Amino acid sequence: MMFEFLRKSEAVVPEQKASAAGRVVAYHGAGRVAWSPRDTASLTRTGFAGNPVGFRAVKLIAEAAAALPLVVQDCERRYDVHPLMALIARPNGAQGRAELFEALYGQMLLTGNGYLEAVGGEGGVPAELHVLRSDRMSVVPGADGWPVGYEYAVGGRKHRFAVSEAGSPICHVKSFHPQDDHYGFSPMQAAATAVDVHNSASRWSKALLDNAARPSGAIVYRGADGQSALSEDQYARLLTEMESHHQGAQNAGRPMLLEGGLDWKPMGFSPSDMEFQKTKEAAAREIAVAFGVPPMLLGVAGDATYANYQEANRAFYRLTVLPLAARVTASVAHWLSGFTGEAVELKPDLDQVPALAAERDQQWRRVSDAIFLSDAEKRALLGLPPVGAE
Repeated sequence: MMFEFLRKSEAVVPEQKASAAGRVVAYHGAGRVAWSPRDTASLTRTGFAGNPVGFRAVKLIAEAAAALPLVVQDCERRYDVHPLMALIARPNGAQGRAELFEALYGQMLLTGNGYLEAVGGEGGVPAELHVLRSDRMSVVPGADGWPVGYEYAVGGRKHRFAVSEAGSPICHVKSFHPQDDHYGFSPMQAAATAVDVHNSASRWSKALLDNAARPSGAIVYRGADGQSALSEDQYARLLTEMESHHQGAQNAGRPMLLEGGLDWKPMGFSPSDMEFQKTKEAAAREIAVAFGVPPMLLGVAGDATYANYQEANRAFYRLTVLPLAARVTASVAHWLSGFTGEAVELKPDLDQVPALAAERDQQWRRVSDAIFLSDAEKRALLGLPPVGAE
């Protein structure tokens, strides 16, 4: 409570020292810094559900990557109609392509791991695809270290997905982790410290608002005849009046009536208090950096890395969205090829990304003006299949 410091505590027996430094006062500080837990559930709760910067960074990346148009092609042609295209367009009865991949990308950003389950379609293309929650999945390693199965635990029950030589019903896509052989490292783990700082700064601001947006002060008592202490009854009455009439936002601006030698000395903001807003903005930038999102796109003040919003958006796609989407779609295509027996690629169609239109126009112009290249070589440089193969 606001005036809890006014409550009298029991007398503390001074510490006895036997050394030469015995006269040095033993100062007991606040102790260790309290960090939030680093498990998946806690990080998701504090960094995504409880932090607007982390929430927006994850949503921005996941939605942008899921909205990328995808193409299916092999070394000879780009398919207009293909069973995998139909499966990706409607992976299950409850989700479309964008919803499925947004959930998959979101799981990877929050936990470093993404799991897809193939359902039905024995001996061919799966009938459905489902994203499984990463916090419920665990890898079952074999004697050689490679996974021999996956266990999915829900409500005290476990379901095991066996991995055989014929393939796996689970596609596990993970981020790079230098110290773990089976699980990935998420951007949320790297941003955990910045998330704690940002959340703590927000709580401090909320506490300040609850205190009528004013710093605290001190009540000075100057009694008669040199008396410097209140009686027990006076102390209890003063504490009760302060808590009931001058604490909380509902009492903001309420005048204080002091009597009997009491005087109110307001305390201004200290330099450390004034730095809280800058600390919060710095923590927000660190969260954005961990996820690879230009702070300008998140509305974080103080960032001038890019000349304008368009340049920042283009860098966001080139450095964050496209590498993530290319890695995930390549893993999904390789996994699905094991069901069909047909080696195909599933990748983003860069020609249909509006944010990269200017770069694509420049590339097409350079390739078109290269008179020393044949038409087949130009198409190969642009990532297009040969003319006769379409």
